[in-house]
Amino acid sequence: MRVLAAMSGGVDSAVAAARAVEAGHDVVGVHLALSRAGGTLRTGSRGCCTIEDAMDARRVADRLGIPFYVWDFSERFRDDVIDDFLSEYRAGRTPNPCMRCNERIKFAALLDRALELGFDAVCTGHYAILRDGPRGLELHRSSEEAKDQSYVLGVLTAEQLAHTYFPLGDTPSKALVRAEAEARGFSVASKPDSYDICFIPDGDTRGYLAERMGAAPGDIVDRTGSVVGSHEGAHAFTVGQRRGLRLGVPAPDGKPRFVLEVRPVSNEVVVGPKEALATAEIAGARYTWAGAAPETPGEPFACDVQIRAHADPVPAIAVVRGGELVVTPEAPLDGVAPGQTAVIYDGTRVVGQCTIDRTVSAVPVEA
Repeated sequence: MRVLAAMSGGVDSAVAAARAVEAGHDVVGVHLALSRAGGTLRTGSRGCCTIEDAMDARRVADRLGIPFYVWDFSERFRDDVIDDFLSEYRAGRTPNPCMRCNERIKFAALLDRALELGFDAVCTGHYAILRDGPRGLELHRSSEEAKDQSYVLGVLTAEQLAHTYFPLGDTPSKALVRAEAEARGFSVASKPDSYDICFIPDGDTRGYLAERMGAAPGDIVDRTGSVVGSHEGAHAFTVGQRRGLRLGVPAPDGKPRFVLEVRPVSNEVVVGPKEALATAEIAGARYTWAGAAPETPGEPFACDVQIRAHADPVPAIAVVRGGELVVTPEAPLDGVAPGQTAVIYDGTRVVGQCTIDRTVSAVPVEA
C-alpha cells in the first residue's frame, strides 16, 4: 500500500510513520506548512506546525529512510480554519478549529492531493481504531481512554475513512509510544505535546480576537432583557463564562451569573444563573455520518453524546428531524455553546457528528 504519512514533527506521527514503514508499506512523509510567518517558532508546548516541527519531522524521515516533503497549505488553512474561526465568533458561536482542520485540511485537502498522486491512504498519529463492521468500515475509540482522539475525528466520512490509516489506535498508552520513539532513536521522544489553538501560540484567544475584530460596545442583559452591564465586544464572551463580566447590577439572589448566550445581531451578551446553563436539547443542520448512517435516521435511536474532546459521553436519544440532527441527553448537559461539535457514539463506535446551531435550556426563563 502506498501511504502518505502526515508528519507534524511530534512523537505520535513519528512513531505512526515508523510503524507504517515496518509494516511494509511504501511510505512518503509530508509536513504541512500552515503559516507563512517564516520566523514562527514553538514556545514550549504551545503551537504546532512551526519551523522547529518541520525540522523535527525531517530528521525522523531521514532516520526512517523515506522521502520527505513540506507542502504549503497556508492559504487553504487561512481560508478554511482561521477565517472560519473568526466568522464563527462574529456570529456569536464558539468554534472548534481542530475539528475544522481535520475536516477541511488533513482529511480533505491533504487526502484529496494524496489520492491524486496515487497514494492509497493518509497515515496520521491519531489515537483511534478502524474496524470492519457489518455495514462497512467503522471508526472506534482508541485503546487508551485518556488519549482517545475519536472525538476530533468524528467529522470523517465513510469515503475518508476508507483511505485513512491509524497505526497507534491499539497502543495502550502514550508512555509506550514515547518509549518506542526513544528505542528508535527519534529526537522527538520526549518532546512535549502541543496544546491550545496552534495559530494562537501564546494562548490569548481574547487578545487575538480583539486585535482582529476590534471594539464593538454593547449591552449585557439578563434573561428578561434588563441591562445589567456593558461590554467592548461580544466576541470576547463564550457560553459558561463567569469571570470578566464586570456587571453593574448584582443578581437579586446575590449569586454569580454566567454567560448564557451571545447575540451578534443585537450585540448583546445574556447572563443568568448557573442553573440556566443546563441544556436539555442540542441540534445542528451541519451533520455527517462516520461510516454507514443509521438505518432509519428519521426514527429516534439511542446513543451517547460527547460535546468536548475530553468530556464524558452522556446517554442520549438522537433523531434527524426537520433537516437537523437533534440530540436529547438523558441528563442535561452543562454550558453548551452553538458552534461546538456534538459527536454521537454507539458504544465505542463513532456514529456521526454535528456542529451545534441551537440549544434548548432545561430551565425556563421565569426561573
